[in-house]
Amino acid sequence: MPLTLAGTGVALEIKKIGGSAEMRQHLSDLGFVVGGEVTVISTSLGNVIVKIKDARVAISKEMANKIMV
Repeated sequence: MPLTLAGTGVALEIKKIGGSAEMRQHLSDLGFVVGGEVTVISTSLGNVIVKIKDARVAISKEMANKIMV
């Protein structure tokens, strides 16, 4: 399921990252890698704040839809 549908407060494993090569590289630079753990902290108007590698990162709805957990 895409990250936008994940519940808050649950640690999930990243299974796949889609999108263009540029978007995948940007997400990788932020710490979103296959096999990594991500926790949704909150959502607002589709945008998502997540905890990844002990950091909080805000990503757009479009980017969150490309991350499968």
